[in-house]
Amino acid sequence: MELKTKYQYTYFIYPYLVEKKDYVNYLHRLLRKPECKIKFFDREKDVEIDSYFLPEIKSKMFWSLYLTKEGLKDYNSLDTKMKATVLSQKPACFFEYNIGEDIPAKIGENGGIFFDITKIEIICFSTGICFLLVKTTLNEGASFSDVLNFNYKFRDIQSEIVQPKEYDNIKIQTTKFQNMQTFSSFIEKIAGPNLKAKKVNLDTNRLITYAYTCLDPNSWNENTNIEIINKEFEKYYHIKPAGEQTVDVKINNKNVYQEKYAYYGFSNNNTVLLTSGNSIKNYTTLLFKYENEQLYHFIYHLYQKIYLKQLNYEFSKTNNFKNIQKEFLNFAKKNWTYEVTNNDMGVILEKYYKEAQNLKETFEELKNEYDLLYKEYDIEKTNKHNKWIAIIIVIVAIINLINMIIK
Repeated sequence: MELKTKYQYTYFIYPYLVEKKDYVNYLHRLLRKPECKIKFFDREKDVEIDSYFLPEIKSKMFWSLYLTKEGLKDYNSLDTKMKATVLSQKPACFFEYNIGEDIPAKIGENGGIFFDITKIEIICFSTGICFLLVKTTLNEGASFSDVLNFNYKFRDIQSEIVQPKEYDNIKIQTTKFQNMQTFSSFIEKIAGPNLKAKKVNLDTNRLITYAYTCLDPNSWNENTNIEIINKEFEKYYHIKPAGEQTVDVKINNKNVYQEKYAYYGFSNNNTVLLTSGNSIKNYTTLLFKYENEQLYHFIYHLYQKIYLKQLNYEFSKTNNFKNIQKEFLNFAKKNWTYEVTNNDMGVILEKYYKEAQNLKETFEELKNEYDLLYKEYDIEKTNKHNKWIAIIIVIVAIINLINMIIK
């Protein structure tokens, strides 16, 4: 049975790290690009974000919600360098990369899978952790098999690993990106060489996949054999090609959240949502929520995971424990303990996002490492203190001895 799509999009997310000492200069370079514009949020326009996130998270990621007209006017009056300085002091910044007209493109030399790149966004946190988000949509009338094959191929477009022969000729045919090499060059143009990512053991070969597909009601309805949907969802969730065989599929509820006509799938490197047009909300409201507040919720936890990796790297390299202590405690107090949302669906996603990114275990491991370092630091500090006391006692004893001899 060939499943048809009603609506579909996939975000491919590329994480990259900017050195803290270079962060303000990096923001300056982005602002100087004519196609790159700072994105401000507005409480009247962005009602869903305003109502979805709790105050602490909004103050970090969406501080511009509270920006007054006077504040915006003051910002716009600044020169580019001063704007970069101001933005570097904010917890997070959003940029929209204007690609002009939709970019028609296709994968493969013969026939291929035609798609558009409809949106490019850049999100940077003041720690230097950034994300490049590229939204792709297949041409109208695409089958679900096309979606599976496209996601499977495109996410490895950055890979340095040799691909199987049938994927050697992956190309993006467009006036702006003639092939996958020019698209990779575009990523490097935005993100730079991304050398620090490799240092902190961050995978930069495979793009993170965040996908939404709404199937045509004729493909998924009351009369559909649910086993067919489960098998296809299994491929979708694990980013497998359409031709891969699946047998005896049993949905793992630990990594999958299910409603009647909506399946969410979560893993370390991808999040997917498969829905049916048999439910009106799936193609009127849910598809927008998924790429708006739910996407930013996902990005926040990706940020947490990468920041913990970065702290772990700095723990192993630094000799200045006090600086690392300040960073870790600041994260524990301001980024770990606060709830993200009290939205009903958001609370469900929070649980799955955290589990998929293995955040709790990663934090506990880092905390144990911090405790060991703290003990070593405390012992070293105590030894130094005792050493100085011993020196002072010896000096006092010598002075007393001298005084006795003089007398």
